[in-house]
Amino acid sequence: MFSEDLWLENEKNCAVVHKSKRGRKRQELLAVALGVKVGVKGALLWQPLKLFAYSQITSLVRRAALTQNDNHFNYEKAHNFKVHTFRGPHWCEYCANFMWGLIAQGVRCSDCGLNVHKQCSKYVPNDCQPDLKRIKRVYCCDLTTLVKAHNTQRPMVVDSCIREIEARGLKSEGLYRVSGFTEHIEDVKMAFDRDGDKADISASIYPDINIIAGALKLYFRDLPIPVITYDTYSKFIEAAKISNPDERLEAIHDVLMLLPAAHYETLRYLMIHLKKVTLHEKENFMNAENLGIVFGPTLMRPPEDSTLATLNDMRYQKLIVQILIENEDVLF
Repeated sequence: MFSEDLWLENEKNCAVVHKSKRGRKRQELLAVALGVKVGVKGALLWQPLKLFAYSQITSLVRRAALTQNDNHFNYEKAHNFKVHTFRGPHWCEYCANFMWGLIAQGVRCSDCGLNVHKQCSKYVPNDCQPDLKRIKRVYCCDLTTLVKAHNTQRPMVVDSCIREIEARGLKSEGLYRVSGFTEHIEDVKMAFDRDGDKADISASIYPDINIIAGALKLYFRDLPIPVITYDTYSKFIEAAKISNPDERLEAIHDVLMLLPAAHYETLRYLMIHLKKVTLHEKENFMNAENLGIVFGPTLMRPPEDSTLATLNDMRYQKLIVQILIENEDVLF
C-alpha cells in the first residue's frame, strides 16, 4: 500500500511528465509549421522560435487587415468632437432628434463635420473619415487623421522623404546625425503643407540630403501624438528594462501590437528604411545604436512634459529604437 505522501509525490511526477510531453508536442507542431527541425538543443531554441512564429503570424494578420482593400485603408479613427453653436435649426446625425437651445446645442467633429448631441457623441463609433477641406496642413496634424484624409497607407511626408533619401543619400556621411540648414528644412515643411504629395524635394531644389533627412525628423517631432504613442510609452520603457534578450524582444513585440494601425505601419516602414541605412555603415558611419540615439527622442516622448523623466528614459528610448532596427524582420 502506498502512503499518502508517496501517492501525492507520484501524482506530481506524472503531472510534470504530461506537461513536458505537451510542451514537446507544441514544439514539434510549431517546428513542422515553420519547416524547421528541432533536435536535442530544442529547449534552447524554443523561446526565439516561439517569438519568431508569433511575430510572423501576428504580422500577417495585421498586414491582411491593413491591405484588406488596395484602394482604401480602413484605419480606425475616433471623432474629434468640440462644443459648437449652430445657426438655425439642426438635427443630431446620430439619433435624428432636434438639437434644442440657443447656444452650444451640440458638438461637431472638427475633422469630418459630423453634428451630434453631446450625449450621443459617447455612442458614435470610431468611424471618422476626415474631410480634406478641413485638414489645413500636413505637419503638426494627427498621423491617423492625415492618412485617412488622403487615403494613404502612411503619411506622404514619410514616403516622399524616404524615397528621396534612398535614391541619393544612403551613403552620405552622418546621415540623420548631421543637421541641414534650418531655413531650408522649414521651406520643405511649407512645401508639404502647401502642395502635399506634389511637393518638389528633388536634388535640383535641395541638393543637400541632410535637409530632407531633417524635414523627416521634424515631421516626427511635430506630431501631436508621437509614432510610439503616449499610451504605449511606459510599456515600451518597461520592456526595454528586461535583462533577458529573448524575453525583452517578446515584450517589445507584444507592445508593438498595441499601437494604432497607422502608427504601426509608419513605424514598420521607417525601421525597414533605417535597416537599409545601417547596411551602408562603412560609408555613412551610422549603425543601429547611432540611429537609436537620433530617433529615440524623436519617435517616443513621455506623456508628462518632464525634463527629468526625459533624461532618465533617454537610454531606454535609444535601446528601443536600436532593437527595432536590428530585429525589424522578426518584430514586424
